[in-house]
Amino acid sequence: MNWIHWVGMIPAIIFPAATMIQIIHLLRVKNAAGVSALSWSAFAVGNLTLYVYTEKYLEWQALLGLLGTALLQFYLIVLILYYQRQATQTEV
Repeated sequence: MNWIHWVGMIPAIIFPAATMIQIIHLLRVKNAAGVSALSWSAFAVGNLTLYVYTEKYLEWQALLGLLGTALLQFYLIVLILYYQRQATQTEV
């Protein structure tokens, strides 16, 4: 394995791990105050389009680091919107 493959492993691990940290935090605190659905949407779209752009559809680094992360981020956006809606309903 050459060094490019090793370098490709870094975002394939860090991107989904960072997203999972935010998901776990939201699930624990059940509150999305201060978490931006718009920012996470931009990250998700960016990862999805970068996956398409790289044309490395079957490499695990691209699948996990870009496509997998985008899917996790879309789930995160759903959680953010759900908890924000809950907070709005309890305020009324």
